[in-house]
Amino acid sequence: MDDYVSESDSDYTSYWRDWFISSRGNEYFCEIDEDYLTDRFNLTGLNTEVQYYQYALDLVTDVFDLDCDDEMRETIEKSARHLYGLVHARYIVTTRGLAKMLEKYKKADFGKCPRVMCHSHPLLPMGLADIPSQKPVKLYCARCEDIYNPKSSRHAAIDGAYFGTSFHNIIFQVYPALIPTKSAERYVPRCYGFKVHAAAALVRWQNNQRDDMRRRLRKMEVESGFKDGEDDIEGDDDDEEDEEDEEIGELEAAQVAGFIEGAGAAGVGTIAG
Repeated sequence: MDDYVSESDSDYTSYWRDWFISSRGNEYFCEIDEDYLTDRFNLTGLNTEVQYYQYALDLVTDVFDLDCDDEMRETIEKSARHLYGLVHARYIVTTRGLAKMLEKYKKADFGKCPRVMCHSHPLLPMGLADIPSQKPVKLYCARCEDIYNPKSSRHAAIDGAYFGTSFHNIIFQVYPALIPTKSAERYVPRCYGFKVHAAAALVRWQNNQRDDMRRRLRKMEVESGFKDGEDDIEGDDDDEEDEEDEEIGELEAAQVAGFIEGAGAAGVGTIAG
């Protein structure tokens, strides 16, 4: 902030967005196009959300020329950062914004999934609320479909509303080729090579639930997203069919046995009569 105070207004405001994007802790943000920032339609409703809105907008768009003291300047700077974050949440769901975030995603600028079974799959920033100052930013993994906290405390302090609750889903709707293959690979707890009973029972139940879901989806010809283990599911289907045939055969055998037993009893009664 010393540099900020010492520089003239023209030196500082001419590069505000470049300065903001290059500042440590702001690596998750992409640069918003000037045309987007100067279109008042894109800023609808933000004037009630940001203190000193017009001054903050002037600072972000590099036309700030107010002569004020350091305290006032710091307040306007804080408002400018907040305004940029709110506009950023709107910008990244546009065509240009998605393309910029896609490039950062491909380079894993947002980090990689800490889950071992995801094999360092890149993450996406997301918010748990669209209202500012509610929840900090989280990181979403499309492979395991879970969310994680950022490693850096600087990133963990970013407001989740600056990315919104929809961006991480919209990007996969626009770029479906990015959707990763879901994996059924899981860690199985063991003691001296033997599965832990309670954990193993839970895993079996979860696997059965997942396999049932995949069978239903396949019967409806819906792509489940799981690629590994399909042969096992098909084999399970064959086993189920064999079991059904066996059950039908046992039922028929039981019915025949009952019929014979009934007929025998009737014959005995006739003879006895």
